[in-house]
Amino acid sequence: MAGPYPAMDAIASASHATVAPATVPVAVVGAGPAGLMAAEVLSQHGHSVQVFDAMPSAGRKFLLAGKGGLNLTHSESFDAFVSRYGSRRAHVEPWLQAFGAQALRDWAHSLGIATFIGTSGRVFPVDLKAAPLLRAWLHRLRGDGVQFQMRHRFTGWTAEGALRFETPRGERTLQAAAVVLALGGASWARLGSDGAWVPLLQGRGVDVAQLLPSNCGFDVRGGWSEYFATRFAGQPFKSVAIRFQQFHRKGEFVATATGVEGSLIYAASALLRDEIRSRGSASFELDLLPDRTLEQVRAEVAHPRGSRSLSSHLKSRLHLDGIKLALLHELLPREAMHDPVHLATAIKALPVTLAAPRPIDEAISSAGGVRLEALDANLMLRAVPGVFCAGEMLDWEAPTGGYLLAACFASGRAAGLGALNFLSQNPVR
Repeated sequence: MAGPYPAMDAIASASHATVAPATVPVAVVGAGPAGLMAAEVLSQHGHSVQVFDAMPSAGRKFLLAGKGGLNLTHSESFDAFVSRYGSRRAHVEPWLQAFGAQALRDWAHSLGIATFIGTSGRVFPVDLKAAPLLRAWLHRLRGDGVQFQMRHRFTGWTAEGALRFETPRGERTLQAAAVVLALGGASWARLGSDGAWVPLLQGRGVDVAQLLPSNCGFDVRGGWSEYFATRFAGQPFKSVAIRFQQFHRKGEFVATATGVEGSLIYAASALLRDEIRSRGSASFELDLLPDRTLEQVRAEVAHPRGSRSLSSHLKSRLHLDGIKLALLHELLPREAMHDPVHLATAIKALPVTLAAPRPIDEAISSAGGVRLEALDANLMLRAVPGVFCAGEMLDWEAPTGGYLLAACFASGRAAGLGALNFLSQNPVR
């Protein structure tokens, strides 16, 4: 019987391994972009690699993330690119210097996948799909000798330091000369990223920052009225701008039944989330007409409207109607709606107060994870020599737009090279 994600199940997965204890030269745990990139580096340098994953097939989150168009990376300047990683820039920058946007495009081309730069500067495969790239990649990895052990859920280590896996045939343990962990964050748990690894690493003395939602939606304080939620949930706010602290950007987002989500909200989500954590709520200013100045809006609002209703007046003078007008009625008291000065100010800077981010499992990605200070320059855990970490399980975050995937690929490559260096100094006997 087909699984719940037939397009994903179509990607062939290897048959189950036996559950008898074994020894493998290199174990990669996690078959997402970071883990597969580490496996590629190690296998292409002659090492025998086995990839383990809890799911029935590889790259499930990768496939779903590419469902609406696989955004591999971004074409902007390197300095602008690395600035997207905020306080973790110094850690992430070396990964991207070694394997940046052009290197990623060249790598995709080596798999037979051509790419193009969209009007926003984002980079996509020509056919926009993730499945052909993943299929070609898995085929090449298997050709390089990489073996895949699916339905193997990592459950930690034995007292002797062997890896432990839960499989359909029972527990399996094995020793590995080097291990790369690429276990993901805690968003989209149904695809394998559930954060269950956190206590396992903490039990080995690894410093792990709390996993938090990133690129996420939010609930508004007090909730929407029944009318607004029923009438406008799912509708977009187009050509608006948000101001919050140092963030100021034009774009669009969507109203939900309980709050807001979408690209413009995601871009500010880290700042909004952290403000809520520290102060209990966060209020951003929404500019409903960013292409008009406050003076222009004041003049149009104050223009005599005769017998026309306020709604007709705002639609006629400012093309302000639909969800934008409804939000003004939702958030402003009646007297403010009929005060031209107050109304004009609100149109240009309407406070929207958020009470909480949506649950982490709904988020596009997660923040937190293995603190980068817990790793050496080769991404090896200081507390567990021979074990390397990569991808979203590390404590960094970035906005959507190709930055998430780019750093996952680059960190996987860095961890693979780190494991390669470790193996050269600790050869398998």
